[in-house]
Amino acid sequence: MEQWQNEIQQAIETGTLKQATFSQLKRKDGDTPGKTAIRPIELRGSRYYQFEFHYPTKVTHENVPETEAAARMTAWLTDHYRQALLKTSEADIQILFNKKGKAAVLNKPSTAKSDAQPLSHNRQKQRILQEGTVAPFLVELGIMTRDGQVIAKKQDKYRQINRFLEMVTDVLSELPEGREIRIVDFGCGKSYLTFALYHLLAVEQQRQISVVGLDLKADVIAFCTELAEKLGYDKLKFQVGDIADYNEQSAVDMVVTLHACDTATDAALAKAVGWGASVILSVPCCQHELFKQVKNDMLKPLLSHGLLKERFTALATDAVRAQLLEVIGYKVQMLEFIDPEHTPKNMLIRATLGGSKDSSRKWEEYVAFRDGLHLSPYLEKALANRLEQFK
Repeated sequence: MEQWQNEIQQAIETGTLKQATFSQLKRKDGDTPGKTAIRPIELRGSRYYQFEFHYPTKVTHENVPETEAAARMTAWLTDHYRQALLKTSEADIQILFNKKGKAAVLNKPSTAKSDAQPLSHNRQKQRILQEGTVAPFLVELGIMTRDGQVIAKKQDKYRQINRFLEMVTDVLSELPEGREIRIVDFGCGKSYLTFALYHLLAVEQQRQISVVGLDLKADVIAFCTELAEKLGYDKLKFQVGDIADYNEQSAVDMVVTLHACDTATDAALAKAVGWGASVILSVPCCQHELFKQVKNDMLKPLLSHGLLKERFTALATDAVRAQLLEVIGYKVQMLEFIDPEHTPKNMLIRATLGGSKDSSRKWEEYVAFRDGLHLSPYLEKALANRLEQFK
């Protein structure tokens, strides 16, 4: 056994290997991952080594039993790579192959961080939609391969979908039990999150639900309708329509409105309140209405700069929405939806019925805020009947 093979064997047998990285392909054939990363994990009480294969357009994983790991690593390195870095608890071991296949081994003091936690804590983040478990709607939407691996370029969308489902899961206890749950998604677009919501509730949790997705774009609605039929989602319907004009239901339990533009978000919130929705999930998009209204002499240094004014009025718009929902009796949380590096429109308003009972004080706070900025918000007008008692 050559020295480099012995180093791999010893690191596995002694359990000191923290991670390994294979790189620099011997030949580019299109079938071999450009890089392979390896690390120990614990599954069902046993030690495995997870091989993470990095292809140009995807990342795949394979969990190899400890007894097979050294042989697999040796074979991969022999056949495909010119370089390897093994990080153990004792040393960093670099293996370099020359053009004739001879290996040089360099040892340095370890830079691996101590691993005080059990290996079960060192696995991938547990997500609601797990990579490796096929979700048909993700396959059809081009996010996941048919063997359950997330396509590399779709990792951001995959995380966004899981983040949304986490937020939904936190408020499922607020929804009614013992009957069908009625859900409307305003401005559904291509409906990544609509399909995810249906998959979670109807497929995984076997709840009785009906979902309507509404959007103004006929071609998008046609696409979503065809996909829902293909997936067999018979209680998921899509239709073309405007939020303000939608009056086909008398009561809805959950209203979702993601990235509806400007006052379309307010129209959706007003519909939700009118239906007595138990749960509201809203990610506002562009907020232009208050930009032309806001005035305050004390804030002139801020409001005299267009960019600062735009950001301020966007925050003020969402503050108005949250406060009016609280006046009516909702508990409101403002949550970061996804990392701001991906989009600045990352604020989610999550409201559940049955919040503060101190509506009068909430109304007084709202009026002081509104009048201090000389605002006349669309949402207040849309909720006029519900707010009349506080005026």
